[in-house]
Amino acid sequence: MTARLLSTILLASLIISSAYAKDKSKSKLPEQVLRARTVLVVVNPDAGEPVDNPTANSTARENVEKALMEWGRLQPVMDGQEADLVIAVKTGDGRMGRPTIKGGPTDSRTGVMQPTDGGIRIGGQHGHAPPLNDPSMNPPQNDSPRVTNEVGTSQDTFEVYLGSVQYPLDVPPIWRYSAKDCLRPSPAVPAVEQFRKAMTEAEKAQQQKKNP
Repeated sequence: MTARLLSTILLASLIISSAYAKDKSKSKLPEQVLRARTVLVVVNPDAGEPVDNPTANSTARENVEKALMEWGRLQPVMDGQEADLVIAVKTGDGRMGRPTIKGGPTDSRTGVMQPTDGGIRIGGQHGHAPPLNDPSMNPPQNDSPRVTNEVGTSQDTFEVYLGSVQYPLDVPPIWRYSAKDCLRPSPAVPAVEQFRKAMTEAEKAQQQKKNP
């Protein structure tokens, strides 16, 4: 390989790397997200409740719902209601493997009463909640409570999917945030704050595109 050819390849690599870095700095949120007004917050179907903290994921879901209500941009809805977006949450506790409880009442709820700064949110499940994943693509689930050894991320995760579609969780999330304790209010819920920031950046990029 000649020195000139090598220089050309290196220069091309630098240009591609620079373009990629710039592209990564831009928001990837699609237009549907910016138009969204309703959201369904769920516990990730793959999550189990830690044996030493069996309400960890349901508490995280409530934390996110309260933070969304205080934000005011997206209105949380209950299972069985159509939503523009679906947010799936899952807690971590710093361990890559942990004993968890799956199945039974820890994975579902029939109603909610949440106090917020703006009042109280009261709601009930509207009909039978449709599956978030295609049942035909997964083996039959054991719905009875059982202890498993969960293997996965040691951090909290917050994933955003497009709603108003069948089996929304069967496709990759359109936005994802993962960090230690990012689903806990401190005082704000960090994952929701990061999503707000991403929405703001996306709107600015959209406006700049319309008015260059």
